[in-house]
Amino acid sequence: MSLIRKYIKNYWKLYLSALFFLAIEAFCDLAQPTIMSDIIDIGVASKDIIYVLHSGVMMLAIAGIGAIAAISRNIISSNVSQKFGCEPRSDLFRKIQYFSFDNIDNFDPASLITRLTNDVTQVQNFVHGTMRIFVKAPILCIGSFIMAWLLSPRMTVILLVVVPIIAALIILSVKIGYPLFTKVQKAIDNVNAVTREYLSGVRVVKAFNRFDYERERFEDSNRRLTSLTTTAMRIMSVFSPGMSLIVNLGIVAVLWLGARWVNLGQIHVGKVIAFINYMTQLLHSLMMITFVFNMFIRAKASASRIKEVFSQENTIPEYIPQKIFKQPFKQPLATISKTGASINANTSVYTSASKEDAHAEKFLTHTVPGGKETDENKEGSSKIRVITTENASKDIITVRNDSGNIITTKNNSGVRGKVEFDNVYFSYAGGGGEPVLKGISFTCMPGETIGIIGSTGSGKTTLVNLIPRFYDVTSGSVKVDGIDVRDYPVRDLRNMIAIVPQKTILFTGTIAENIRWGKENATLEEIIEAAKVAQAHDFISAMPEGYNTLLGQGGVNLSGGQKQRVSIARALIKKSSILILDDCTSAVDVATESAIRTALRKHSEKYPCSVFIIAQRITSVMRADKILVLEDGALVGIGTHDELLNSCGVYQDIYRSQIGKGVASFAEVR
Repeated sequence: MSLIRKYIKNYWKLYLSALFFLAIEAFCDLAQPTIMSDIIDIGVASKDIIYVLHSGVMMLAIAGIGAIAAISRNIISSNVSQKFGCEPRSDLFRKIQYFSFDNIDNFDPASLITRLTNDVTQVQNFVHGTMRIFVKAPILCIGSFIMAWLLSPRMTVILLVVVPIIAALIILSVKIGYPLFTKVQKAIDNVNAVTREYLSGVRVVKAFNRFDYERERFEDSNRRLTSLTTTAMRIMSVFSPGMSLIVNLGIVAVLWLGARWVNLGQIHVGKVIAFINYMTQLLHSLMMITFVFNMFIRAKASASRIKEVFSQENTIPEYIPQKIFKQPFKQPLATISKTGASINANTSVYTSASKEDAHAEKFLTHTVPGGKETDENKEGSSKIRVITTENASKDIITVRNDSGNIITTKNNSGVRGKVEFDNVYFSYAGGGGEPVLKGISFTCMPGETIGIIGSTGSGKTTLVNLIPRFYDVTSGSVKVDGIDVRDYPVRDLRNMIAIVPQKTILFTGTIAENIRWGKENATLEEIIEAAKVAQAHDFISAMPEGYNTLLGQGGVNLSGGQKQRVSIARALIKKSSILILDDCTSAVDVATESAIRTALRKHSEKYPCSVFIIAQRITSVMRADKILVLEDGALVGIGTHDELLNSCGVYQDIYRSQIGKGVASFAEVR
């Protein structure tokens, strides 16, 4: 399995050491029946006590060497298997961390948990098992057969009948077992999914007294897991007794033939006993091989599920910055980042993803003149557009790749937070191709506040999810500060954006630690400042431990409104150029919401940023510079509150339903 080969190579020396000790252990086991045979046929038969004692000491010495080898092998194999399990589990977690939302949507969360835990453990157990018995079993199997043949070629015919039958049973067990254990792993996924869903919604279950329904759901999934596991184990359990029966029949045949040949003087008793021992060792080795194959079946099923995760191509690939070179294979002059790169005037430069690129010479070279724009191209090379300033140190303003997309832009104005949607269409993967957003176009200038309103399912959250590139547009473009979000390094893009999600997520830890998620090195003063804007400072200060109050998982010891305010503080402390508030005041009262809006306006004046407010309440967006009205994924209205009251029927309907028919203007409700 490629997964095992990939990780075991890091421990190949230890792995080979374990196999070496395993081989010593096997050879020690093979030597003992022959010595015992000689003790019986030579020492006992001739009543030579000295020979018996010498041979006995030799047997003890060999057994001691075998025991030392077994202990050494156990220590090494335990060490390696634990480290082996740690690495793929860490890599798997890291892979999931960098998944886009599209990738995550392809897996059930419970399935990912099972793959991280149970599936990795299955592969880990197989690796541990191979270091315990993988080499020993074949050596014992082949060695026992050879030693038995040396003792009595005639009786070895029995082995020639027994071994192929057992080999056929092993092959059959693999073919039958693999699909069965694949189904078992999926059933474990389902049990985990039901359990996770129940624990997440336990308050709702208790509120509606749905214990019986949830218990039945769990019992169904548990019964299915039990049924599949029982079926798999029942079928697999047939093979071991079957093999034991075949070998025991062989032993009976050996005893019958051995007794006859001893009476005829054709073989010694010791050789018959040794032959039976070797046959028993052969049985034991075949049983070990069966055990390894059973582990292999489960490990193979688990490894394929782990590989499914590793093989997922990230639908939001990380942008790799280009570098500028004076000459190929030399250290780069500069890296082209989202803020551009500085070079001197009249400098010839190359561009490449790395200095080791053997094709660097084929990339376009430029002489960058001061204060001029160059747009050059050579056959077979990248097209690069460079705009420079008139200063001695020249700024590369934009660089375009082969397809003409902007790679980077230098923003000299110092104003940040401009967001542009240009004819954006978006469909979720697996959604049948039906667009969730249709032809959305608007511009948010730096420092503007954009309100987004519309009925449930109109695409409000989907729209703002495109700004931090949680998903990529199906067509059209989303730009931040003039650059397509697809041309930013994802980490850099998201560092520019602070989000308060619709569903409040808090983590185990203190309130201060949760707010510090927005800025790791934030001081207590900064935390308090953000909490005051979010109207959270008063209730936090009233707690016995204040900002050091420990929160349970998900912030269970806070109310819904309190959690939302802590979440807002976490976003504000980041002081990003773009702030997205996704219906984040739905659980607070109207007076508190009004206080938050007022404090946010003052905060935006102190720390300029563009603000996107998604809301169900029309009062939450009325003061926005622009309001976007969405209906079935289409932008049906854009403008100020007063403009939309006069021009947008959907907005008018929302307004009347929430505020009343008798109110005609913004001034009457503010």
